[in-house]
Amino acid sequence: MPIKPLEIEEVESKAGNIYEAVVVAAKRARQINDEQKLEYNQRVEPLIKTDEDNDDTVVSKDKMNISVEFETRMKTTERGLNELLNDQLEFRVRSEETED
Repeated sequence: MPIKPLEIEEVESKAGNIYEAVVVAAKRARQINDEQKLEYNQRVEPLIKTDEDNDDTVVSKDKMNISVEFETRMKTTERGLNELLNDQLEFRVRSEETED
């Protein structure tokens, strides 16, 4: 997998500063990861139940195909960063001021 360098100025222009942009992209990557984990578990759950009935320790082809499909998807960090760079994310910064 080739590494694609990014211009820091381009990433920084999407948020207040580079650190904020990295945090936004990382939080989105975590959201994507959680969504994918949930989807994977929902798709594999029926297969696990049928394997328990057969007492097979062999990995089924269906489980393997699902795993390979998820492995070939774009990495969540790359997807989060691309969404930020393509202006597909909306975010707001919490103010540090506390109201009395």
